[in-house]
Amino acid sequence: MVESDWDAVHEIYRAGISTGNATFESEPPTWQQFDASRRRELRLVATDESGGVVGWAAVSSVSARSVYAGVVEHSVYVHPDRAARGIGRALIDQLVAQAPDAGVWTIQSSIFPENTASIRLHANAGFRTVGSRERIALMTYGPHEGQWRDTILIEWRARADH
Repeated sequence: MVESDWDAVHEIYRAGISTGNATFESEPPTWQQFDASRRRELRLVATDESGGVVGWAAVSSVSARSVYAGVVEHSVYVHPDRAARGIGRALIDQLVAQAPDAGVWTIQSSIFPENTASIRLHANAGFRTVGSRERIALMTYGPHEGQWRDTILIEWRARADH
């Protein structure tokens, strides 16, 4: 993913946010905010036949402490018109494949329980559920505005030989 992909990435991000089941964030960040908070070596886009961006994945470090250098939180979003076509799986598979070479040994995320498609997608890609958090944060926008939301914590771990 490079800055020239941002308009399409932003649009896909906004579409995910509008569902109310993708993130607690109510607006996508600016490119500058995104660029400063996501690790450059693990930013991916999926493109269609014409080169248009139809999905993306990116990771953020979970801590500045050196002992957690290989632990990241990821996001994966697919354009709603391209859902259920294997794009999300391809992005996750590529993220997992590139993670060890980027020094990443754990990829984690929190998913709303209502987002059953994402939970199923991640389970099929080798992620495991490690817990749930009840009433972790108050939703400030969308169809769940004013409701305390639960999340499911998932993770992928690199093989021990990496």
